[in-house]
Amino acid sequence: MPPPYPLIITSKSEMRNWSRILRSTTKSTICLVPTMGSLHAGHLSLIAEARTQADVVVVSIYVNPGQFSRGEDLGSYPMDFEGDLGKIRGIGGVDVVFHPYNLYDYGEEGGGGGGRRDTNRKGDGVVPCVEEREGGHETWVRVEKLEKGLCGKSRPLFFRGVATVVTKLFNIVEPDVAIFGKKDYQQWRIIQRMVRDLDLPVQIIGAEIIREDDGLAMSSRNVYLSPDEREKALSINRSLFKAKSDALKGQLDCRELKKFVVVSIQGAGGRVDYAEIVDQESLEPVEEIAGPVVFCVAAWFGNARLLDNMEINIPKRSSA
Repeated sequence: MPPPYPLIITSKSEMRNWSRILRSTTKSTICLVPTMGSLHAGHLSLIAEARTQADVVVVSIYVNPGQFSRGEDLGSYPMDFEGDLGKIRGIGGVDVVFHPYNLYDYGEEGGGGGGRRDTNRKGDGVVPCVEEREGGHETWVRVEKLEKGLCGKSRPLFFRGVATVVTKLFNIVEPDVAIFGKKDYQQWRIIQRMVRDLDLPVQIIGAEIIREDDGLAMSSRNVYLSPDEREKALSINRSLFKAKSDALKGQLDCRELKKFVVVSIQGAGGRVDYAEIVDQESLEPVEEIAGPVVFCVAAWFGNARLLDNMEINIPKRSSA
């Protein structure tokens, strides 16, 4: 039986040693659930799934500065480690919480801690963007084609930061399985491709989007929404559900489907970053649905940039 209260590890070397000792003495399999904290029911569903995939579960809580560019919301990203611990203890099934201070610190300990505010420091205490530091991190992992579209258009450095920190976590925790939510669809596909291309011995599982009762995709950034903005943000999921329904009824023209979603979101007061229908594997845009696709949307309501997507599983047409 897993312990009722998870072990909290902050050191990279201690985390790696824990995994290696566990595997050598018990032959247990390890599932990693990478998070940036501010846990909600969507994260907790990933943890529940992780318990079915391996013998022990490690949850990492680390706000990764490597995926934030200057001017993005690193300094205001919601953090509540004690609240997160309470939620983890409430559902049980987590063996270790890996909560480093800075994964890009290469001091004597080798970069022990990561990505949380240090209340003993002046200012907001958030670790700055890693390239701005003297002697800073300069090695990056990129999945060149998959990172270019969708979120990569407006956040060109984002996915190199994601791929790099996930690689670091895999090297530190050494999991057999890792679980990612499909709300961040492009991220999930990028990690899948990275693992395939680099022959990393980790099975990647994509977990379905968890939604609020009214359909809004759960996100840590939902806390930025005012009540009015939150109501208006429902235009994202409602228009996506309608577009999927229309596609399954025979409307396969992507231009018309995208126009409907964009008009719906803008009509509710949102600013659309992108609304794209892409192949589920390659993430290449399609003009007409002729096989499995995913309709991906990013839109701003107030100060919150929200992501959502809808898989549309129409059988691939025969070329004969």
